[in-house]
Amino acid sequence: MDISEYRREYMRDGLSRDMLDADPFQQFEHWFKQACEVDVVDANAMSLATVSATGKPTLRTVLLKTFDERGFVFYTNLSSQKAQQIAANPNVALLFPWTELERQIEISGVAERVSTAESLKYIATRPRGSQLGAWVSRQSSEIPSRSALIARMKKLSKRFAGGEIPKPDFWGGFRVVPDTIEFWQGRENRLHDRFEYVRQEQGWTIRRLAP
Repeated sequence: MDISEYRREYMRDGLSRDMLDADPFQQFEHWFKQACEVDVVDANAMSLATVSATGKPTLRTVLLKTFDERGFVFYTNLSSQKAQQIAANPNVALLFPWTELERQIEISGVAERVSTAESLKYIATRPRGSQLGAWVSRQSSEIPSRSALIARMKKLSKRFAGGEIPKPDFWGGFRVVPDTIEFWQGRENRLHDRFEYVRQEQGWTIRRLAP
């Protein structure tokens, strides 16, 4: 299959320095709202890159659940591959690929555990089935079949029937505290607009990068 001619021009928008907020989190919120307004599919979906203790990279998609000036938060099983790799090497990267807007946001930083209080507050907002799912899946471990997964779901549904579902001890959140945040806007002839926010002791600096 030859895909060498599979391409398109990015003609939607441009990005200039005077269009950027001085605060990268405010700029992220601005772009995130625009993504929601045009119904970008799963606008909160982000690729998460981690590296093992031996230097092996792994990439997967997770969901952003909250963000503020402290960083970007997602939740997971704390025994999962991603959690184990973060424990060994907390340096991670995130990518929001909003192709409908011809935009990307790339974030590099350090992942740290969120507080138990934050995890409890979030899991209480999840649908009951998702709360059960956190108990059911021993994430990243081998399982014999899907039927075994369904059987465990039924067993735990009976266990917690009629009552609140507590947060599993093996489940929680991570906050990615960014060192850099890049806003990428596709442009014609591959002359894309790229602006990178870099954290400094006294705040953030912004620099334009070559496409």
